[in-house]
Amino acid sequence: MTTKRGRRPFGPRDPHEGHRVSTPLELLFDLVIVIAVASAAEGLHHAVAGGHAAGGVVTFAMAFFATWWAWVNFTWFASAYDNDGPVYRLITCWIMAGALAIAGGIPRMFAGLDLTLVILGYAAMRLGMVAFWLIAARSDPRHRRTALTYAIGIAAVQLYWNVALQWLRPESTGAATALFALGALLELSVPLVAERRGTTPWHLHHVAERHGLLVIIVLGEVLLASANAFTYADGAAEHAGQLVLLAVSALVITFAMWWLYFSQEGPLDQTVFGSAFRWGYAHALIYAGGAATGAGFAVVIDAVAGGGGHGGHSGSPLAGNLTVSVSLALYMTGLWFVRDRLVLTGPWRHGLLAFAAAVLGAATLGELALPATALLVVAAVVARSHVRCRQG
Repeated sequence: MTTKRGRRPFGPRDPHEGHRVSTPLELLFDLVIVIAVASAAEGLHHAVAGGHAAGGVVTFAMAFFATWWAWVNFTWFASAYDNDGPVYRLITCWIMAGALAIAGGIPRMFAGLDLTLVILGYAAMRLGMVAFWLIAARSDPRHRRTALTYAIGIAAVQLYWNVALQWLRPESTGAATALFALGALLELSVPLVAERRGTTPWHLHHVAERHGLLVIIVLGEVLLASANAFTYADGAAEHAGQLVLLAVSALVITFAMWWLYFSQEGPLDQTVFGSAFRWGYAHALIYAGGAATGAGFAVVIDAVAGGGGHGGHSGSPLAGNLTVSVSLALYMTGLWFVRDRLVLTGPWRHGLLAFAAAVLGAATLGELALPATALLVVAAVVARSHVRCRQG
């Protein structure tokens, strides 16, 4: 449908539209996010391998939040207002350019908390989202107040970022972390305030599919680590067996993480205010855990290969094991929060938490830590499948 001037209307989509799936433009957006996620995971990998785990985790959290939040904002807006018209496409391309700028600035963040390029890229993305919401406010009178609240809220928080991180320029990690935490809370509060003025017409199945696709993207970091282990094993006769074992462990864990997530749809609810927010926001644990698991494997692989991996860091196998265990436990905890605590009954309702605790304990098993972790995650898949069959 087009207007007399050939423009497509920017009105709301039907939230009950049949066969709603991801568009090619959304998949292109995901491709950009792949690059940013990979950059953040690589930065965490080198920070942990270089003995700077604490600072690396903080910087990873900042970089990942900027990437994830940009994806979340675009995804939910697109679910409600995507018209695939020229204006929509151009603004989306502008937002993608900002995301690429963030990806390019992430290595400088890890090198010394230089946030300049990340702030510029993030500002570009937020400007694009403000434009989107202003157009939606004009085109959708029913949700005008909601759209304007989004636009004003996003602009106000972006002003905070500019003042807090660019003008104040915190030099210590502690100050930067405090300012970031406050800014993140402000960002997360904007949709909560806006949606109270009228829920936007997002599409339940479309949003669920989009979140599932991002899970696959972050699991790519673990697959990359597995492929690298196979590569290093081919040229390192002394440690070939251990590297192959690591590669297989990473592969098995990836398959199990995928299986756990896609074994059953989570209870995403459009009727209860707050339910969708808990579901969507808690996915950050799943995504961050998935990406960081790949970074942890990379640390262990570099340690076994004697620094032959990317960046020349040898690192500590224990540090890598802990990174994998904590990240995987975070992934499983997030999955428990968004789904299992709501869809399972009895003691098995908390089964994933028990397996997450066991995964944490496996980090102390030395060379057997990651193979043991792989067995534990496979056991979680088997146990959960059995429980689901029993409970219907």
